[in-house]
Amino acid sequence: MIVKAIKTRKFIPPKDDLWELLSAIKSIQEKSVVAVTSKVVSIGEGRCIAISQITKDDLIKQEADKYLPRQFVPEELVMYTLKNNMLIASAGIDESNGGGYYILWPKDQNKSAQEIWAFLKNKFKIKNLGVIITDSRLIPLRGGVVGYSIGYFGFKPIKDYRGKKDLFGREFKMETSNIPDSLASAAVLEMGEGKESQPIAIISDISNIKFINKKYIDSGDNSFEIEEKKDVFYPFLSSVKWIKGGSGKNR
Repeated sequence: MIVKAIKTRKFIPPKDDLWELLSAIKSIQEKSVVAVTSKVVSIGEGRCIAISQITKDDLIKQEADKYLPRQFVPEELVMYTLKNNMLIASAGIDESNGGGYYILWPKDQNKSAQEIWAFLKNKFKIKNLGVIITDSRLIPLRGGVVGYSIGYFGFKPIKDYRGKKDLFGREFKMETSNIPDSLASAAVLEMGEGKESQPIAIISDISNIKFINKKYIDSGDNSFEIEEKKDVFYPFLSSVKWIKGGSGKNR
């Protein structure tokens, strides 16, 4: 697998031209995945709120599906939230590289990924293409953030090993691979977290991926998104007193 980050001009909140920014991509090979950081997608959609308008904690409460008050987090560093069926700090709201604005998540990140996919597929006349929208998150009991995908389009997100045999003939019962987050982790490592100004990456020579030209439909055992109560981490998620948030309904 080859990951190449692409340097662009500075992208300016509260709104800038995402399609013009994507012109920094000069070529894409067949069967590649384009990673785009959620921040530039959000700025392209005008999903920015001036810091002077509202406190971050109040904005988090509005944007989250559920939130955990700051006082329950060590050193009150963040507010932990559930948003769009994902566990994330601060409902995905970011101030870094925001130029005096809070940057929210895209309104519908999978739809945004599909729109980018359609734009690039048409521009470069390629048949097989994937798109992921990336962000960063913490992993329990580990320092530092890693990249993950908050939206994707153009490929099946799960590689299923169940029913197959391992090296010693034992049948896999549970094993599946999470393709979007695995790709996002590699892409974000190359794009950087600071002032690199590399919000796009091209991932090529990928094995273990199946491209599709339609929305992936979650179904039963092949679901990518898992209901909270069916998740193996539910004992932890249910052990704290979440407060219902506004889910971004007013934005």
